[in-house]
Amino acid sequence: MLPYFTNISGGNVRSLWPAAFAALLDGIAKVIPAALLVDIFQTIYLSFAQPESGLDTARLWTVCVILFVWLIVSYVTYAHLYEKSYTAAYRLAATGRMKLAEHLRHLSLGFFGKRDPGDVTNLLLSDYAQVEHTISHNVPQLISAVMLPVLALLGLAFLDWKMALAMFVALPFGALLLWLTDSLQARLSESHVRAKNEAASRLQEYLTGIREIKAHNAGGKRFERLRLAFDRLMRASIRLEGLVGPLIMGALLLTRSGMTIMILVGSYLLVGGTLSLSVFLLFLLIGTRVFEPLTVVLMSYGEMRYSAYSAQRIMDVQTEQRQPGTALIQPHGPIVFERVTFGYDENNPVLQELSFTIQPNTITALVGPSGSGKSTVTRLIARFWDVQQGTITIGGMPVHKADPEFLLKQMSMVFQDVYLFQDTIGNNIRIGKMDATQAEIEEAARRACCHEFISQLPQGYATPVGEGGSTLSGGEKQRISIARALLKDAPIVLLDEATASLDPENETAVQQAINELVKSKTVILIAHRLKTIQHADKIIVLDQGRLAEEGTHSELVEKSGLYARLWRLQQEVDGWRVK
Repeated sequence: MLPYFTNISGGNVRSLWPAAFAALLDGIAKVIPAALLVDIFQTIYLSFAQPESGLDTARLWTVCVILFVWLIVSYVTYAHLYEKSYTAAYRLAATGRMKLAEHLRHLSLGFFGKRDPGDVTNLLLSDYAQVEHTISHNVPQLISAVMLPVLALLGLAFLDWKMALAMFVALPFGALLLWLTDSLQARLSESHVRAKNEAASRLQEYLTGIREIKAHNAGGKRFERLRLAFDRLMRASIRLEGLVGPLIMGALLLTRSGMTIMILVGSYLLVGGTLSLSVFLLFLLIGTRVFEPLTVVLMSYGEMRYSAYSAQRIMDVQTEQRQPGTALIQPHGPIVFERVTFGYDENNPVLQELSFTIQPNTITALVGPSGSGKSTVTRLIARFWDVQQGTITIGGMPVHKADPEFLLKQMSMVFQDVYLFQDTIGNNIRIGKMDATQAEIEEAARRACCHEFISQLPQGYATPVGEGGSTLSGGEKQRISIARALLKDAPIVLLDEATASLDPENETAVQQAINELVKSKTVILIAHRLKTIQHADKIIVLDQGRLAEEGTHSELVEKSGLYARLWRLQQEVDGWRVK
């Protein structure tokens, strides 16, 4: 039971204590009136059984006053329970989501490569919502349902141990049934969560790729992946409800049979004269109060078992190892690859025994056929992944020992695939320097040749962009990305086809902005158009993840190797004309 509470509270079990105490108070508050009602019945019964004594109205009025006061007490305890349980649930969910999101930011990109984006989204939304509901609704009910029978058994045993034993004799059998089927319920819950996550992933894939689906007329029955995912979710839901439901109803039937057994025993004792009517009524009234929360908890047991798996998924991610490293690199030193081997799938290396040196304050271009590992090199420098073999050093410090946060602060990046957040254009540029002034943002935009088109927008820099930058063209997004890098002004610059999406009119201006960006910096750029890198200090040519050759443009052209062949092919392509 303790691991369950540990998981649903995100390891902070103490945060549940106020709600647990409030639930216990609320449960006790619901039982006390039963004893007072028995006292009223006893008083009225004596007035008929012993007419000479008369009706004790003073006692009746006293009990009524106590009941009225207790009504107020019950309201206060329930309000306290409501406030504590919901506050704990929403606070844990809110802080937990932010804590998990921050933790995800520190994980290697390899973690995200192994999981569906829809799975991670469900983790932050659906799984936390499930846990949130459990803390706010099920946990108080569970505590009340567990503590009340214990307190009632101890209290009622002093009145009549036979009746107390009869009332709870069937309870262990109901608990045993749930315990014996726990592994089955866990498997069904796990299967349903997997089906739900797969359906969410396929739906996200469907919505993200809706343009391609419409373009290729691939919707409807032809988009089988989405249909099959929803079909599996349907079957998993039916199995979960169809199998778990009867088990819970069976446990509920066994548990509530204690009331029937208690009534039979009580009737026997009452007829035998060894049990008073008032005590019998007290057992009946308290029994209904005790079994009510037990019934509610058993009805929601499947939901709690389901949330246990959601909580376990959250805890599994929270315990994922962050990228280690505390050392501070010297960003103005050389970048050295020494016999580096790496693959996104360890069985299929993208880079093999790769070694080269990039001198500080130089421009180094990476070229080669598609799939040769150019983008992978820049991602390893930024430590998006850690290498499987070999070493990458910056300024003599191994990258795998560096503080990931400090390392990324030393780098400005412009990727081929630009992502803009669903925010204003100004805030998207400000990501490069969060404390930047408006003047600094506009200056960076001018240097990136995007100030003019931003100024023409209805709200200028306050214009919101769609998710991913969907309201802007590819060239506009690319220039905003360059503005980010200009604003950050880091000593190491990584450029992955930074001018790929620009039209000829803007390419020259942006190239000039990039030239200004890379002054006195270590620059690693990827380029397919070899004309743009003729003046690079060094060109590294990759082929199938290996170093094919390196040198300046003129040196490589003279070697008549792979670079020379690529250069010749591009020269021929530039001469093509549509007839």
